[in-house]
Amino acid sequence: MPMGHTATAQAGSGGLTATEHRLSNGLRVVLSEDHLTPVAAVCLWYDVGSRHEVKGRTGLAHLFEHLMFQGSGQVKGNGHFELVQGAGGSLNGTTSFERTNYFETMPAHQLELALWLEADRMGSLLAALDEESMENQRDVVKNERRQRYDNVPYGTAFEKLTALSYPEGHPYHHTPIGSMADLDAATLEDARAFFRTYYAPNNAVLSVVGDIDPEQTLAWIEKYFGSIPSHDGKPEPRDGSLPEIIGEELRELVEEEVPARALMAAYRLPEDGTRASDAADLALTVLGGGESSRLYNRLVRRDRTAVAAGFGLLRLSGAPSLGWLDVKASGDVEVPVIEAAIDEELARFAEEGPTAEEMERAQAQLEREWLDRLSTVAGRADELCRYAVLFGDPQLALGAVGRILDVTAEDVREIARARLRPDNRAVLVYEPVAAGAGESEEAAAAGTEEAAATGTDENEETAK
Repeated sequence: MPMGHTATAQAGSGGLTATEHRLSNGLRVVLSEDHLTPVAAVCLWYDVGSRHEVKGRTGLAHLFEHLMFQGSGQVKGNGHFELVQGAGGSLNGTTSFERTNYFETMPAHQLELALWLEADRMGSLLAALDEESMENQRDVVKNERRQRYDNVPYGTAFEKLTALSYPEGHPYHHTPIGSMADLDAATLEDARAFFRTYYAPNNAVLSVVGDIDPEQTLAWIEKYFGSIPSHDGKPEPRDGSLPEIIGEELRELVEEEVPARALMAAYRLPEDGTRASDAADLALTVLGGGESSRLYNRLVRRDRTAVAAGFGLLRLSGAPSLGWLDVKASGDVEVPVIEAAIDEELARFAEEGPTAEEMERAQAQLEREWLDRLSTVAGRADELCRYAVLFGDPQLALGAVGRILDVTAEDVREIARARLRPDNRAVLVYEPVAAGAGESEEAAAAGTEEAAATGTDENEETAK
């Protein structure tokens, strides 16, 4: 079977292994056997996200993700969803700054169907892409923007802070959702050119995890993907590097109809895939990762100046990551009161670092989160793709827990001292206008757990 170069290096974490293979057209394949349950996950990452977009065409990566569910050469209309769900499977796709992914979890005996479906749209989507599907999905994405950004309290915070944190012209200055004007301006030819440039096998990684026969799985992959031609015209993404420190505090006052005052901030932190990034993750977990964290205990429990407080890491590999702080004020408490308490806690943490108990708890929390992801076939397939696309080595996914546990308290203190400072953050201060001032404190806390506790969810736009 002409599989091209095949790599068989294996690495494990808790008994997990993965093997790597490459087709002659450049498609990288990662397989991981897991016979615990009779299911299989298929995950396909394309190395394209909003950072690859150009000015005037923001949101195209996310729009195209939706177009991938609108039919292909042999699958018409909504057939991809209908076939997967009719076979007892689940599926979706998401777009981020750095990649677009598609995934299915199937009963193991339906694995071939999922592989055929993904290959059909990779190889023949242009045969089905027309003005009708383009207009249909343009409206869907515009409505998604209204629902998630424009018409909800604090909805544009992520977009505003991203624009503050990354300067004009930087590839991460805009978010994956894109602007209404750019969505309106996108043409059918823009979409076709985008597909030809980025949706090629040599710009993708396919992982299959679960109750699989590796030899049979590779045969199916070669059968369905092997004849799809590669494409060599992809431009290199623009440089996303920036100085380690912003050098000043960037601040914006937002007066909107929101339930309560809020303070949100983004700190410039090390790129993903580094020991320093893992140390930053632990620092933010101690400071704002849940109800046992320092900021929650100080602001919500002790001072009672806030109803919600979270601090999480938005991991990015092609640009500095962001430490995402989100605090909703209690009653009539003024933001400067909350901000002074936060700066006091950050300064103390930078000076003293985490206690042994805090370090143990934070490492256990991150270890549990990692093991939760790796324990499911879908989660493991996604992580194998992530490390292959962003860092060139899917095996790194299986050693992530060990790298977290290897970080020391001094590493954590040092990253806090170097980065969690007022001259290294972008800040949004929300002041309610009269129409929103009387809403409940419970409403003010809504969304904080999702957006701030992990700091990652807003990085993804999802097809439905």
